[in-house]
Amino acid sequence: MDNSCVNQSSSRIIAKNSWNNFIGQWRDWLFGATVLALLIAAVQFTIGWVALLAPWRDLSPWLLAWLFALTALSYGLRAVRMMDYFRPQFAGQFSAMLRLTIFHNVANNLLPMRSGELVFPWLMRRYFGHEMLDAAAALIWIRLFDLHVLALIAMVILNLRQPSWLWWMLAVIWIAGLTLLKLFNQLQRLPQLRGTGRIRTLIRQLLQTAPRELGLIARVYLWTTLIWSLKFAAFVSLLRFFLPLDLWQLLTGVMGAELSSILPVHGVAGSGSYEFAAVAALMPLGIEPKLALAGAVNLHLFLLGSTLVLGALAFLLNKPSLNN
Repeated sequence: MDNSCVNQSSSRIIAKNSWNNFIGQWRDWLFGATVLALLIAAVQFTIGWVALLAPWRDLSPWLLAWLFALTALSYGLRAVRMMDYFRPQFAGQFSAMLRLTIFHNVANNLLPMRSGELVFPWLMRRYFGHEMLDAAAALIWIRLFDLHVLALIAMVILNLRQPSWLWWMLAVIWIAGLTLLKLFNQLQRLPQLRGTGRIRTLIRQLLQTAPRELGLIARVYLWTTLIWSLKFAAFVSLLRFFLPLDLWQLLTGVMGAELSSILPVHGVAGSGSYEFAAVAALMPLGIEPKLALAGAVNLHLFLLGSTLVLGALAFLLNKPSLNN
């Protein structure tokens, strides 16, 4: 087969993949818009938007500003975590990393079907010339740290509900398990991972980007714990204003909302899935569905409002240049 035939075949494959991606993106947006419309209608017919939004008039502007500051600080710590994870590659470029981190989280909070995660490796290449595969692999590890801390918070919730020394022992064992990350350095040497092949290459890349130094593991975990502590503090404080519940119940509601990211279905700006997960977490606790829905929607509105404000402010941060 001559080169012209190969080029034509490659062009057809690229065109087909581009068309499939285009169709897939429009399908996601159409589905997400439909879910958003259904949520708006459901709130109107079950609660009423006027009644749902009315409590905001009694919320102290100072309290709202404080909760926004906690949320913004959690975003800043996300940038610190990334700088620490990739050190010393991006030393002295905190402003650019903060801009990247905010845009990444804005995309995560606004785009349907969790497609916002793709923004991180793309921005890493655009801002810093970093390999997209390396960035994507590192993001997977960061997400695993996030899930590890969320599991730790779940233990805290269970201990608040029914105090027991068993939860503390389980938490210590859970944290100690992080030391197993050091073993990933040896896994790279397995003969099964040698040679070529797409799957082997991806696994090797994932193992190579794993944090193996105990100091780095401890620091990244500390940043992750602080990030989620600040976010939960802000969200629980706001949810308490709409739902006067016990602390462990409020933590459960926020946990449900945050875990909506693992659901297979997401609307535009997380609409529908965010509220469904929060309500599903609160209803078994005896919370009336309408009250749970009202609290979840208002919490989501705060999240989206903070996202838009921080996204706008991110444009004021320095944009890196690869030519520098």
